[in-house]
Amino acid sequence: MRARNGQGTTRSVRRALALVCSFALVLTGCSASTSAEGIAPEDQRPVVLTTFTVLADIAQNVAGDHLRVESVTKLGSEIHGYEPTPDDLRRASHADLILDHGMNLEAWFEQFVHDNPAPHVTVSDRVTPINITQGAGEGKPNPHAWMSPLNVQTYVDSMIIAFSELDPAHADDFAANGNAYKIKLQAVHDSLVADLAKVPEGQRVLVSCEGAFSYLTRDTGLREKYLWAVNAESMATPRKVAAAIDYVREHQIPAVFCESTVSDAAMQRVVESTDARYGGTLYVDSLSEPDGPVPSYLDLITHDAQVIARALRGEMP
Repeated sequence: MRARNGQGTTRSVRRALALVCSFALVLTGCSASTSAEGIAPEDQRPVVLTTFTVLADIAQNVAGDHLRVESVTKLGSEIHGYEPTPDDLRRASHADLILDHGMNLEAWFEQFVHDNPAPHVTVSDRVTPINITQGAGEGKPNPHAWMSPLNVQTYVDSMIIAFSELDPAHADDFAANGNAYKIKLQAVHDSLVADLAKVPEGQRVLVSCEGAFSYLTRDTGLREKYLWAVNAESMATPRKVAAAIDYVREHQIPAVFCESTVSDAAMQRVVESTDARYGGTLYVDSLSEPDGPVPSYLDLITHDAQVIARALRGEMP
């Protein structure tokens, strides 16, 4: 983790602002519930800012109640081409620690942290990447490494170290939280491997819009076919759609899928031209609202595995 000189300065300034705000209530009408930064004055926990909602959920499981974890992007946002807003940059300036994913996922990240004194950690640094095999990104790491709960266990190890450096008084709690969460990650991995193993051998192919499932298919013994490798649906050229149609026909694939943050229009053309059904929406780049299907990372992985397995076995809803 990149060290920052005077790390306590940010929190000291925040406390001072909160006191000023409280003193100025009578004179200025400053809200009693928020400081000048929009932060409750009584909440003086260190702030951990993550780049997207999936990472925030993982970090929260390690942080417990000792840190305030926030996400730059909102629920439902597409992460690859995100453009930081002035408010995002303001929030980053008040963060005590920034977590990014790495592997070229956040193309905007360098701009985001430019001249920002907060330390930051790239959580995927210790993951062995799977390289993209086609398109403009060929030879570069596929960034969707969190689609493997085994990889996420290494994220947790990095977070335990970073959080312990940020808040040494609670290092034992971070280690305990992280180890408990790693047990859950292993259980989810074991469950999804068992679930997807029930798919007949000839149908063990995941056809998706984006090539976001390379780590999941590696872990579960599936093959994969996709319309575009990384980024957005603009990559779904007529040639790629035609190739997917030919592949689905040739291999008699029973179901195809698309991700929640992109349009499924191109994949629907594959459905119209083959005997395959649309198997359902998969989640990758973002969690859902709390009352939605994937309010947490563990829910996301479990949901995707169940949707894929049921559709490929012909158990359509």
